[in-house]
This record gives sequence, C-alpha cells and structure tokens, in this order.
Amino acid sequence: MSTYNQLIHKYRNEFYEKGLSPETVKAFIFELCNEFDINLYLDLDKEADNRVSEKFEKGIERLLQNEPLNYVLGYSYFYGYKFIVNKDVLIPRYETEELVGLILGKYDEFFKGKEINICDVGTGSGAIAIALKKEEDKLNVYASDISEDALNVAKLNARNNDAEVEFLHGSMLEPYIERSIKVDILVSNPPYIKTVENIESSVYDYEPHVALFGGEDGLKFYREIFENAHKVVNPKGLLFFEMGYDLKDALSELAKKYFKDAEIEVYKDINNKDRMLMIKL
Repeated sequence: MSTYNQLIHKYRNEFYEKGLSPETVKAFIFELCNEFDINLYLDLDKEADNRVSEKFEKGIERLLQNEPLNYVLGYSYFYGYKFIVNKDVLIPRYETEELVGLILGKYDEFFKGKEINICDVGTGSGAIAIALKKEEDKLNVYASDISEDALNVAKLNARNNDAEVEFLHGSMLEPYIERSIKVDILVSNPPYIKTVENIESSVYDYEPHVALFGGEDGLKFYREIFENAHKVVNPKGLLFFEMGYDLKDALSELAKKYFKDAEIEVYKDINNKDRMLMIKL
C-alpha cells in the first residue's frame, strides 16, 4: 500500500509530461483528505486511507484527460461558501468574487441598509445570488437561468447554504417581465467569450457552452439585458456586470447608447484588468 507522499510523486511527473500542472495532484489529494478529516501534512508519510486512495486513483484518470479539478471533486468554493458544480454549470471564478464585493459595497453606499430587491440574471450554480444573500440578509434575491439543469444545481446550493433565494426559469429578463418583478439592483455575469476566440481546452471541452459564448463580439446578452432593463430595474437603480477584460470600450459605448443619462463606470480586478461594469440610473 502506498503512502500519501508516494501517491503524489507517482503522478506528478506524468502530469508534467502531459503539460498539466503537477500541483493539481497535491491539491486533489489535499481536498480528498479534508473530506475524510485527515491532516495530509501530518500524515504525509503514513499509509494512505483506502477510501482516499480509491477516489484518488479514479479522479486522477479524469484529471489526466484535462477535466477541471472542481468537476472531479464535485464542488468549488466561492466567497467562503461551498458550491456543488457539475457539467451543467460554470465553475465560479475568483474574479466574480470581486463583483460580489463591489455590489455589497455599493449597496451600503447607495441604499444604506434598506431592504431592496436584487436579481441575478444567468445565475448558473447560484454563486452570486447565494453569496449576496448570505452576506446581506436585507436583500430580497431573485435568480434566473435559461437552463433548468443549472437551476436544479443552484437550488441545491441554496438549500445547502441555507440561503433564501427565489429561482426563476427563463431567458435573460423574460421571467421578471412576465411576473412584473421590479428590482433595485440587477447583476449578471452573462456569456461574454467571443465565438471566434480560442479558449483553454479544459474550459471548451467540459464547461457548458451556453454559459460561455456571447456571439461574435461577445456582447449578445448584454444587448438583450440593456434593451429590456427599463422594464425590470427601478428608477435610480444599479446594474452590475462582469465582462471580458477586452470589452471595456465596446461595452461602455453600448451602455451609453441605451442609458444616455446614466453614470457608467468600469472597475478593474485584482490583476488590473477591466472586469466589472456599473450603471447607475
């Protein structure tokens, strides 16, 4: 029987030879040990638990096919909360955590603790909606998605995180318009990768395309939201969007076209890339 250290070294070179990150091997076994309350660093040279060893060997096969680690694990962490992820939803990114932080800061600035309505359009795993509700209970949170499979994952994540979120099925703003729902804050991390853009195979091969691609210019779903935002967002409301780092100029111009009197501001992420757009009506 192998020790944890031997299991790690057994595959590190193979990952390196395939052009994959060898650190993934250690990250994977670390997470598996956490699941069984095993301290990897204290037990590194001890014989590996059979349960860990079995899951590790099976998971390594998937990782060697370039499947993302979070799909192999079946979960991801976002804003300190644990979310189930699978092929039906995108893996939450750390850049999106910055969007949540921006929204919470602007909520405090403009609404000063008042109870308001907020909607998350294209919620996927529910990460944004659930994190916002967990961090600020005075937000009445709606979340929607065109994919029923994604909504099933999001509902499970809401239950697991004890977050009260109302989920709606439909494309973009349609479910809100149909129900005459009005909100003070709208947030969306829509598909914004250009269809002509090359992306990593681990993303293209495994993550849902419906949540990735935003047309030839990457702006397709922003247009759809901008066109109908006045039917959903209250006067003096706020709109927040995550965006591709190369969309600043195009998206800002598009926003000015639809919101002539609004304040439009772009915020950079921790890597100094243009990543978030705010529209103040």
